[in-house]
Amino acid sequence: MIAGNILKSFQDVEECIDDTYIKLWNKIPPSRPIAFKGFIGKITRELAYDRYRAGSAKKRGGGEIEAVLEELDECIPDSGSVESSIMGNELAGIVSDFVGKLPEKEAYIFLGRYFYAYDIAFIARKFGMTKGNVSVTLTRIRNKLKERLMKEGYLAV
Repeated sequence: MIAGNILKSFQDVEECIDDTYIKLWNKIPPSRPIAFKGFIGKITRELAYDRYRAGSAKKRGGGEIEAVLEELDECIPDSGSVESSIMGNELAGIVSDFVGKLPEKEAYIFLGRYFYAYDIAFIARKFGMTKGNVSVTLTRIRNKLKERLMKEGYLAV
């Protein structure tokens, strides 16, 4: 499902799933991860985004994934520096903590949009909301995340 939301080509999705199994086999720790579905989902998501970037490097276009990435650009710092790998783990922890403290519905909306790459119309149907309401909710959540990241020193004021 994650790969299908990011990649629109059936063939790309199948290849991504195959790559997920290979990467899972090579990455799985000696003991089973606590959140096994999340572990697999993260691998699938990374591979799908990599495949998407590779496929869209030649042809830039306005699609759902561009929208998701642009929405997050405003509150996630650029990862181009040397210290980004060190800060990446800290940043992931802060975002995880942030999402964990959101009300359940907001957490599902945030994760649906930015982890599973659901489109706004799907989220609206799932929660019985209007698309405008979902957009406003996402904007408010991103603003809260941005404030949190500024407070933690990840974004300039």
